[in-house]
Amino acid sequence: MDQQLKQMMKELGEAINESLADSERIAEVVSRIKDGGYDIFLVLEATIGVSKPGEKSADKTSLVTTLSSNPELNINDQDLKFLKSLRIKIEDNEAA
Repeated sequence: MDQQLKQMMKELGEAINESLADSERIAEVVSRIKDGGYDIFLVLEATIGVSKPGEKSADKTSLVTTLSSNPELNINDQDLKFLKSLRIKIEDNEAA
């Protein structure tokens, strides 16, 4: 996949993520779930295939990409203490 198409696919993924993040309806439903006493996490995946007109179907599979967000994980001291009590060690990726 050429760099320009990769960039456009990245922009599409970001636009989808922003749309979901800005959705009042999604925020309202998530809030109701939390108010019901539940913790919630949401993972969405979009698979988008692109091809130029006239391409063979075998060529299309190489142009399929999966868009997903990789949110930054923020861990505070209380989180670290809790994870340590469970004997879970968090490695610092920045140090690597």
